[in-house]
Amino acid sequence: MSTPRVTRRRLLKAGAAGAALTVLDGPTAAFAAARRTRRADVVVIGAGFSGLAAARRLVATGRSVVVLEARDRVGGRTANATIAGGRAITEIGGEFVGPTQDRILALAEAVGVATFPVYNEGSSIFVARGARTTYPASVGIPDDPDVLAALAPLIELDKLAKAVGVRAPWKHPKAAAYDRQTLAQWLAGKVTTPTGRAVVDAVCEAIWGADPEDLSLLYVLLYVAAAGDRATPGSFARLIATGGGAQERRLVGGSVLIAEKVAAKLGSRVVLGAPVRRIVDGRDGVRVVADGITVHARQAIVALPPVLAARIAYAPGLPAAKRTLLRAMTPGSLTKVEAVYPTPFWREAGLSGQGVSDTGLARVPYDNSPPDGSAGVFFSFIGGKQHAAWAALGTAERRAAVLDDFVRFTGDERARTPDEFIEKDWTTETWTRGCPVGHFGGGADAVLARHGAWLRKPVGRVHFAGTETADHWLGYMDGAVRAGERAATEVSAALRRR
Repeated sequence: MSTPRVTRRRLLKAGAAGAALTVLDGPTAAFAAARRTRRADVVVIGAGFSGLAAARRLVATGRSVVVLEARDRVGGRTANATIAGGRAITEIGGEFVGPTQDRILALAEAVGVATFPVYNEGSSIFVARGARTTYPASVGIPDDPDVLAALAPLIELDKLAKAVGVRAPWKHPKAAAYDRQTLAQWLAGKVTTPTGRAVVDAVCEAIWGADPEDLSLLYVLLYVAAAGDRATPGSFARLIATGGGAQERRLVGGSVLIAEKVAAKLGSRVVLGAPVRRIVDGRDGVRVVADGITVHARQAIVALPPVLAARIAYAPGLPAAKRTLLRAMTPGSLTKVEAVYPTPFWREAGLSGQGVSDTGLARVPYDNSPPDGSAGVFFSFIGGKQHAAWAALGTAERRAAVLDDFVRFTGDERARTPDEFIEKDWTTETWTRGCPVGHFGGGADAVLARHGAWLRKPVGRVHFAGTETADHWLGYMDGAVRAGERAATEVSAALRRR
């Protein structure tokens, strides 16, 4: 199932003849790389889904493109880990796709990556008030009065989200008021029980890597509105659902396989190990300075998480509103913890592997086993304040605490002794700095309401992509692809004008 990873060496070897990028080692490589210069119609910064989607579309229209990626791999906030003695993989980054996520599904089909359903059979698990109960996985929500009362206000967000919309929520008459308010403040008085608050926190931590007190209400409304497409209004239920929702399916071979296949077709156009330091927008085009390479182009696309886009030196400098916007988007704090077993033993007890808990560190689990069930993988997100608590522990303490949670969910002591235990903390990734998405916090500054128009707006010849700029499914792989394709369309139009 596992496929060869697209690495710097593989890309350079594949495209050496066409791009004069000889694979060298040691000081000679550094000296040669320091003198490299390339020219193209468009330079794309970032080889995640957004940057690769932009490059793919531009190449299809006959444009010359160079993609600069800081990491030694492609795929951005997606990645695989090989498990079960190399017989299978598990996703350690973004992985789920679902209905109305048309662009990522189309891209997967185009490069030959199939999907399969997330295991959603039998009963899901609800741990609350010291007790463990189950509910039908097909229902998706525990039949618990505290949970139902807590989730009801979140479902009410749909009406507000529809009014705010996805194109320009900052133009809504109440945009500033919504943006000054946090989701927690809006929920105050609506969610009153400890269990209800804990479940809402767990849901938010899984979706955003943040808690309700960290999230601008306006931003949440935009996010909910975006959980659909032009024909299907977004809904909070779609964000949290498996069947019919954002977690409905996975990709055979892992989601990163899509990025690897796109990059392989782009060949030597993709340059790895080249973090961009400076973008100069001059009279005759843009000059992008990265480690070991300078690219001269007519247009540029920055397809990075906002926290990284803000760290690039721009000349001339970005408008103050754009800088403020980028710096205000805080990356989520999220870790994926995964335990690998010989079999998905919880299925023997009729469990889906999904659930929610009002206690512990791992509060939102899934069955992440390979499609053939050749190994059992039980995983959970740990986000927001639970992530902070998890990160404060030592390695052995973290493992013990998470496996305690997995035993509590499965009701089976076998969960305590996995063959493998995987932790992927995206906050420690230098070229990511957090997952799954950059978010706006509520407060007096009301940055999204004041400066949201700059979210997708180009600055001169420099255009901006990345999932945070998508009009639908922002924060998801689908949003990343949409944003990349939108930026490519903008650039194509700009090239025709010049």
